[in-house]
Amino acid sequence: MRVLHDREPREQDAPSVVSVGVFDGLHRGHQRVIDHVIARARAYGALASVVTFDPHPALVLDPARAPHLIGTLSQRLEGFEALGVDQVRILDFDQAASQEHASAFIERVLVGELGAIEVVVGEDFRFGQGREGDVALLAREGERLGFQVSPSVLFGDGQRWSSSAVRLALADGDVERAGVILGRAFVLRGEVDHGDARGAELGFPTANVLVGAHQALPARGIYAGAARLPDRRWWPAAISVGTRPQFYADGALLVEVHVAGFGGDLYGEVLDVAFLQRLRDEAAFADVEGLIAQIERDVVSSVGVFATFAPEASVLLG
Repeated sequence: MRVLHDREPREQDAPSVVSVGVFDGLHRGHQRVIDHVIARARAYGALASVVTFDPHPALVLDPARAPHLIGTLSQRLEGFEALGVDQVRILDFDQAASQEHASAFIERVLVGELGAIEVVVGEDFRFGQGREGDVALLAREGERLGFQVSPSVLFGDGQRWSSSAVRLALADGDVERAGVILGRAFVLRGEVDHGDARGAELGFPTANVLVGAHQALPARGIYAGAARLPDRRWWPAAISVGTRPQFYADGALLVEVHVAGFGGDLYGEVLDVAFLQRLRDEAAFADVEGLIAQIERDVVSSVGVFATFAPEASVLLG
């Protein structure tokens, strides 16, 4: 898959069927749009192309109200490739980019750079300065510039598939519902940092996974999951998202992952952590022995849940 950046401007060298959007999380609605793009591109003998933005436009336009992100840019790109996209145009979004009129964007990027012969977008797609662009404007410009427009339905299971719906499910701790909308388990990606070794002291060493300030997380609690280590294998994992109330009255929010059966050093490595099932709320116990006994039960439960995990069933999990 070819990835095109702003710093690498180029004229289009082949016609494309194109979709445009942030595609945060690459949920089932996004997958439906991309499947449509690929099918149309193959019918034309054209390239299946996607235009996406980094950072999320809301982080530039209204940072205080910007949504937390479901996935990283690297996860998004891996997902595009796994789905069969031929090329991705990443647009650096800043204040200057936010002032570009929709028609100018169409001429510069969709037609000038990507040679769009068809544009596939969700029915509620908006773009350009002040969100002036919509499907109707795209259709008018398509008549003028020589491309078709195909709106794509984003509904399924009786409701709308959306990044917002995934975030709401995560905020409720309902990682299974989030997985239904995503079409796969929610996967957090982050680098392992040094912690205070509390887990090791208890007999359950954990990887302290760093997350970005705008990363979406499941609600505080203990989860059964899976961790993909540098060897690319998935391992059973018990995951804590919380503040460790056993030891701190007002601790920092941490994501700590105990990889069952693994005894190596993960510091500095980047982990993918899949959340499969919520086990319980975080809690303080009468004594440390009570906490240890509960962690033992959590690990046993996590290994059992992992036994049902099939990453090969989801193309986006690699």
